[in-house]
This record gives sequence, C-alpha cells and structure tokens, in this order.
Amino acid sequence: MSQNEVRRPTVGMAMVPIVLALAIFIIGIGVLKFQAELMLIFAGVVFAIFAGLYGHKWEKIITVMGEKIKTALPAILILFSIGLLIGTWMISGTIPFFVYYGLEIIDPAYLYVLAFLVTAIVSTCTGTSWGAAGTIGVALMSIAQTMDLSLAVTAGAVVSGAYFGDKLSPLSDTTNMSSLAAGSNLYEHIKHMLYTSVPSSIVAIIVFYFVGLQIDSSPGQLNSIDEMLTGIRELFILNPVVLLPAVIVITGSLMKKNPLIVLFCSAITAMLIALFFQSASVANLFTAAVEGFNIEMLAVSPDLISEDIQELLNRGGLYSMYNATFFVFCAFFFASALEVSQTLNVILEKVITYLKSIGSVIFASLITGFAVINCTSNALVTYFLINDIYGDVYKKRNLHPTNLSRSMEDSVTITEALMPWTVSGVFMATTLGVGNFEFLPWAIFNLGGIVFSALYGFLAPYTNGFGIRKLDEDVKEDETNQEAM
Repeated sequence: MSQNEVRRPTVGMAMVPIVLALAIFIIGIGVLKFQAELMLIFAGVVFAIFAGLYGHKWEKIITVMGEKIKTALPAILILFSIGLLIGTWMISGTIPFFVYYGLEIIDPAYLYVLAFLVTAIVSTCTGTSWGAAGTIGVALMSIAQTMDLSLAVTAGAVVSGAYFGDKLSPLSDTTNMSSLAAGSNLYEHIKHMLYTSVPSSIVAIIVFYFVGLQIDSSPGQLNSIDEMLTGIRELFILNPVVLLPAVIVITGSLMKKNPLIVLFCSAITAMLIALFFQSASVANLFTAAVEGFNIEMLAVSPDLISEDIQELLNRGGLYSMYNATFFVFCAFFFASALEVSQTLNVILEKVITYLKSIGSVIFASLITGFAVINCTSNALVTYFLINDIYGDVYKKRNLHPTNLSRSMEDSVTITEALMPWTVSGVFMATTLGVGNFEFLPWAIFNLGGIVFSALYGFLAPYTNGFGIRKLDEDVKEDETNQEAM
C-alpha cells in the first residue's frame, strides 16, 4: 500500500481524535478555563495529525480552511460592522436614548420578559439575530447593568429573543437556507416551526416573568438609576433624531437590502448626528468608529461622570471585534482539520444504521446538527450536510421535508450561539459582555427548540403524530384540492 494513499478510518479509530478533542474542550475550556482559541488550535492539531496518518496532506487542510474563510467573509465583515455600529450609535446618542427611556419606563421586575419580547420583535422585523443583539440587545444589557440585575439572565433573554426572529422571520437567511436545503416550502417551513417555537416562547416568558418577580428594588438600586439618568442627560442631547440610525437598520432589513450597506449607512448617519447634535469633533467621530466611544469625546468633563457610567458607555468600535475575528480563524482551522480527517462522517454513517423509529431519526438528526455546527461553525454547510445524511432516512420514515428543515433550525440555527468556539457564540459573548456558559442556562428559547422537537418525535406513537408532518399529507391535500375544483 502506498504511503501517500488516502484511506478512511474505522469507526473505532475515528472515535480516538474525537474523544481527545472533547477532552481538550471540556477540561481545557470548561474546567481549567484556558483560552478557547488555544484549545481550538490544539484540537485542530489532533485532527490534522490524524488526517496525515491516513494519507491527507497539510495543504488540503489549508485549502479547505481558505474555502471556509471565503464563505464566511460576509459574516466576518458584519462582525466588524456591528463593532462600528455600536461605537457610532454610542457617540450619536442612539443607544443612550434607548437606555435613558428604558430606565424611565421599565420596571426592573419585567426587564427580563421585555428583553426577550423586544429583541424578538426587532429580530423578526430585521431577520438577523446579530443585528438585534448588537443594537437593542446592547441597550438592554446597559439597562440591566444600571439596575444591578443579572447580566447572565438578561443576556439569555436577549439571545432567546434574537434567535426567535432568526428562526421564524422570512427575512432571515438561515430560515430561507434551511428550507431550501431540505427541499421544503418556506412558509410551510415557518408554519411547521411554530410547533416548537410557540411552546419554547411560552416557557421562556414564564421563566423570565417569575425570575423577575424575585427582584427586590433597593434604595441603592434606585439611586444608581437616577445617577445614570442624570449622567446621560449631561452627556447627550436626547433628540428623537438620534433614532434615525435604528430606523435605517429596520427599514433596510425590511426592504431586503445588503446588510453591510445598511449597517454602514446607519453608522454614517449616526456620525453625522453626533457631529451636528452632540458637538463631537470629526476626529472623535472616526476614533469612536474605530477604537470605540469614550465620554471624553464629548464636551463634558469626565470628572463629573461616575466611573460606573463611563464603564457602561465606553465601548464599541472596529477594534472591539478583533479578538472575535481571530477566534473565527482558530475555529475554521479546527473545522477544516476535522473535515479532512473524515472522522465525523464515518461515525455518522454508522449511526444511521441503528435508526429505526421516528423518534430516533429526529433525535439523531438534532444531535448531529448540534455537533456539526459546533465543529464547522458554518450553518449553510451544516444544513446541506444534514440533508445529505438524513434526507433519504426521513423519507423512508414517511416524514415530510418540513420535519427535517425544522430539525435543522432547532439544532443548528438557534444553538450555534451557545458554545464559545462558534462564530455566533463569539459574537454574542463579545457583544453582550457575558460568557456563553453563563447565559447558556438562560437561553431558554434556544434550548427549548431542540427539546420540543425531540419530544414530538418520541411521543409521535402516543399522540397520533401531533407536531409531525407525514409525506402522505401532501397527497391528501392534493386530492382535497382536486375535489374542490
């Protein structure tokens, strides 16, 4: 046998690097709290060595990595654009406007519920979880910080709401691509997702409501809110004009314009507002956009503003996303080495042979989707891979493609943000300022999707298939339509 001949590993051998990689993640990141970037590189090296032992060349891993980066370039640019947006929205007074009136209107007991509902509305209107979390989500986190509320719970509520729209909005790219990959109609796909989205939302609202009721507003907390309101009034002119950058984002999303162009136009508008309404200099405008906003940029002495307010408002800028971008490169090196090694494919092919019931098929596709998105950090690739693996299996079980597309959304779209080594996970943790494992237990909508989707599959024999659509339902619908004609 030639030394350079490419071979596939056996199932037993394929498990070796996967177990080692899991140990690196669990022990290195979860227990020892080492930097996730380095752990990703170590895990990638394990798969790269394994791939080399089976005849794959290092150049192939680099080529695959280059292809992944090319595919993800729009997402990386959006990552920087959100940093740009936060910095300019701060200096223009857009985010402070939301914070100010949020503090005046919102009862602390209902902040968690409102964080979920408001973010869900914004994400549904815009079709993007990143945009919702990077704009209104940042304002909500600032409000929670001022009210001395749990940032982990607030972040979980924001992430839950952000992915509500990312999952259900017809404007969302993931909603469109998952239905396309599975071969299901877009609006049938959205309708079928209500079976898991509605109960997940109800559970989220109930939990956030009752957790909020436990909040006890102390005099010190109220004083902190008054101090923040006074500080914002001294720093910014809260003219309704400062809402224009937010209007541009929502309008541009509804009109399905290129998100990069929309975000850039919003940032430019925010800079003009800061120039004419907030008395910011041109030099400070560019500094806020690149390095982030600092209250020293406005005509107010920093000595008059408390350190808490400065910590709350001084943020954003392109530089704030540099670490997240480096993380993306580390994640893609790991994903490329994993893909070339073929270990995951070998194991999944073996798993399929044991799938007999509807519940086992759906559950296996959910777990696979979750595993693959955490390994590849590329939703589009994951969708088509899941369809290649499970498309025929679903059909053999008389399951309609909308079941598969829903499983994709419940296991891929809404869970990607939960792990600290995925692109979306890095974005959410960086933007909201809370670690993934801290807000994970509170991302109730995201967790609920995979739970309810699995339940429908396992309970199908006892519920007459409630929540599960069969292929023969299409035949019955066609016959009914023909009779009506």
